[in-house]
Amino acid sequence: MAKSPTSVKDIFRRFSSIRRSKKKKLQINNTEIPINPCTVLQITDYIERDMLKEAYLNLLSMRLELQKELKAVGEGAPPANLVNKETDVNDLLGTLRNKMSAIVRNSNALPSCNKELLVYVVHIILEEEKRQGEPGAIQGWREAWRDAVRDGVRDTLKKVHLDNREQNASRLEVHLGLLGKAVVEDLERVKTELLSSYPADFKVFETYVSCHHEAVGEHLKRLLEKVTELKDYYALLDFIIHRYPSDLKDNLIMEEDLLNKIKTSYCHCQKDDFKSAMENMITSEKEVWTMKKSPDRTDDGFLTSKTYMATCQLIASYAGNLEKIDENMVESVVRFCLEELNQFHTRFEEEFLQHTHSLLTSDLLDCCLWIEYHISYINSFNSLKDNVQCYRENCSSQVEQLEKEVDGLIQRLSQTLIKHFKTDVKPYMDGMMTKKWLKTNEDFKEVTSRIENYRGLCKSMRAPSAQVFVNDVHYNIAREYVSQLMKKKYSCKKTKNEDAAIKLREQWDELKKLFEDMGSSLNWLYPLGDHLSDIIGMENEKKIKDLLIPLVTNYPDISKKQLSAVLYFRDNGFSLERHSVINQFTVLKRDAGNTNHDHSFFTDIE
Repeated sequence: MAKSPTSVKDIFRRFSSIRRSKKKKLQINNTEIPINPCTVLQITDYIERDMLKEAYLNLLSMRLELQKELKAVGEGAPPANLVNKETDVNDLLGTLRNKMSAIVRNSNALPSCNKELLVYVVHIILEEEKRQGEPGAIQGWREAWRDAVRDGVRDTLKKVHLDNREQNASRLEVHLGLLGKAVVEDLERVKTELLSSYPADFKVFETYVSCHHEAVGEHLKRLLEKVTELKDYYALLDFIIHRYPSDLKDNLIMEEDLLNKIKTSYCHCQKDDFKSAMENMITSEKEVWTMKKSPDRTDDGFLTSKTYMATCQLIASYAGNLEKIDENMVESVVRFCLEELNQFHTRFEEEFLQHTHSLLTSDLLDCCLWIEYHISYINSFNSLKDNVQCYRENCSSQVEQLEKEVDGLIQRLSQTLIKHFKTDVKPYMDGMMTKKWLKTNEDFKEVTSRIENYRGLCKSMRAPSAQVFVNDVHYNIAREYVSQLMKKKYSCKKTKNEDAAIKLREQWDELKKLFEDMGSSLNWLYPLGDHLSDIIGMENEKKIKDLLIPLVTNYPDISKKQLSAVLYFRDNGFSLERHSVINQFTVLKRDAGNTNHDHSFFTDIE
């Protein structure tokens, strides 16, 4: 490596050759330290003009003169002129050290211009360290040198460009990239251009590395004070963990807990970001409801909502970004998101009920849209529940709680649909088992028409909710239909019971076909229509007792009061055999005892 015109060894040899002549004169390579030093102003001028050699030689001369004069005074109080001279020496040494610090501070920016000066700086430091303890000497030369190195590094980092927020949304990310590049380039210059100006014991490169770490830590702290956006917190973390030069990262010096502070700030910001995103989703859904927009559909025809997709994508993006930063942060943020979703679902449900209720008071199309909204959210929340399973291993309690909350929300949405359906068909169900019912199918057609509508809509609902919903519709229709028999609204006369039995069987069969087509799994309901039709249509009253066995066997929760209502519908005049039938029923119920049965039906009928 090329050396400066004045090498380290040359200068060191010059300063080491300082000796006293027989005439008590000090020399450096035939250059004598002046017996009579220059004036304070002249020495100050030498310092200002970077004439370190001349300034230092004269300072040495002044200090030797001071030491000689102080020795002559002895232990008594020195006169004022010596006090002033000592002050001048200390001030000049301080000025010289400040000049040397400025040279060191600028050495990395202008290495070629300061190389020879650096050599003088180094050996002045070494000479002063030898003279520690002498009168007029000051301490801390090596420390001042390190402070100057650090200040020079700070100056370098301050010059790294940072755009205004308005100029570049990614300004911090760009700035940190330039910062890392500046650190590498600066240390490369130290290796190639500054090391030759220092002896090994200065540990120059290690010192510069340490100062860069310290300055970078300070710089990051200042940046953190101005950061408010999630992407900027991420840029800071990414810089520290990934983009800061890998061979220097282990020694990165930052203020204690700064990295944890950045992580904490990131998590807080991300939580606020997620909350805001959830509120925006509700606002977006309000627009859908207000504008009466139709829900989206998947490629396979199921109704869905962008809310589910956006929520899943958002959590996945959070987790994906943080996997590169810190696994603990992934768990913390995902855990929060899952917990916050419970709050979101509560808010969503409130807003949904409030903003869509008016659709039920409008026309049929709006009513269908209201149903579609419910189905789309039932589908979406089921999909959300499936999607969060990937977080179960690390966030099991949050996933379980979310499942519980989502299941409750899905159930409420489904029950709202069932309640609406029941309200919709009730006027027509109330017309069943009457004299009018025997003459016309108008009310029954209205019921089946509404079932048909729901059958089409249910094809847009995903499992498992679709199965549960179809079963609920089936069960409620069957219960409401049979409950009309229990109300004693009509009693058949003469052969009207046979007509009623035929009609009941036909209608029950039609309902059976509808619900089979919809995929109901309540097969145990299907025989009930035949049992009731057989009893109502039985011409021989004595044989009714034989029909009780399959009825009680399949539906053991039927009560005596309910059987009496069926017999009343068959024929109110039926009295001689009724007592015998009821007795037989009582015996069958007693023999059956309290045997558990897979299903209950009549228990739910008032």
